[in-house]
Amino acid sequence: MRVDGKHYRSIWISGKPPVVEVIDQRKLPFDFVVAELRSLDNAFSAIRDMVVRGAPLIGVTAAYGLWLSARESSMEGWKEDILRAGERLCTSRPTAVNLEYAVERGIKIAENALSRNKCIESLLEWAGNYAEEEVQRSLRIGEHGLELIRDLYREKQDTVNILTHCNAGWLACVDYGTATAPVYLAHDEGIPVHVWVDETRPRLQGARLTAFELGEHGVSHTVITDNAGGYLMQHGQVDLVMVGSDRTTRSGDVINKIGTYLKALAAKDNGIPFYVALPSSTIDMNLFRGEETEIEFREEEEVRNITGWDPDERFDREMIIVPRSSGAANPGFDVTPARLVSGLITERGICAASEKGILSLFGDRDQ
Repeated sequence: MRVDGKHYRSIWISGKPPVVEVIDQRKLPFDFVVAELRSLDNAFSAIRDMVVRGAPLIGVTAAYGLWLSARESSMEGWKEDILRAGERLCTSRPTAVNLEYAVERGIKIAENALSRNKCIESLLEWAGNYAEEEVQRSLRIGEHGLELIRDLYREKQDTVNILTHCNAGWLACVDYGTATAPVYLAHDEGIPVHVWVDETRPRLQGARLTAFELGEHGVSHTVITDNAGGYLMQHGQVDLVMVGSDRTTRSGDVINKIGTYLKALAAKDNGIPFYVALPSSTIDMNLFRGEETEIEFREEEEVRNITGWDPDERFDREMIIVPRSSGAANPGFDVTPARLVSGLITERGICAASEKGILSLFGDRDQ
């Protein structure tokens, strides 16, 4: 996707010797900073501290993190070092299933490697291929989701209004995105689309990241408070809700950024389609009920404080917005039951949010 007219992906390799580079998403939209990941510690911190975020991108970052750990590994105990690195990476963000998915695949490569040098070479090649797989998954998600927007446009013959929550764009993936991929393809096709962008408290991924992406691509959009979506739905200003997913169970329950469940409830009450766009790497075939997922609780300070750009001082400024004596709860995700989901948009097509629907597309992944 584009930034100032230049094509970027959210993660890439550059230089000799090669270095992993990522966009520091904590700085957007006011400052575009590229961060270098030169070690396992760098990769772990980038995931934990949300330099990178979004389930697909977290998985790819973990893949490169295993490669970095292999470069740092000891000559004799390199396999054990990489195994420990994988275990450590899995603790950085517990909710996104892509993290475990990528680590498991990388560990198998390490276990089958015949030498340390061959392992390093194989992990680098695999991480690059895995990143490309995510790009292709996102593109195909976009193509399938585009059909939904086309149908709405044929029916309305007017602007299609789409509401989204958090950031499920190219910054959360590697390119294209999940929930926003159909929007970009529709816009590029000439279909008039407008996106209502939930601000997504407390980290403001919608206001800071989704709005940034859409603006750079020239897509019409409006940032709204998280609580405004229901009002817009009641007044006929939303045709479709599309969100991403951090983990989806084999029964179709969706674990996504906190606040997604409330959007699904409002959409159901107003008869508005609620679709979840996700790559197969986000489907957890070993988990049946969403309630069984470990929900990440983040620091109180993310709720108690807010960070914004000071135009006079030209830097981010953090301010406290609640009484100093008040505590804060900060669950990062919630569970949207399958009964509230109109369908799952995947790289293999659109299916019902149910075990039968998922297995109709991904039965080959069944354990």
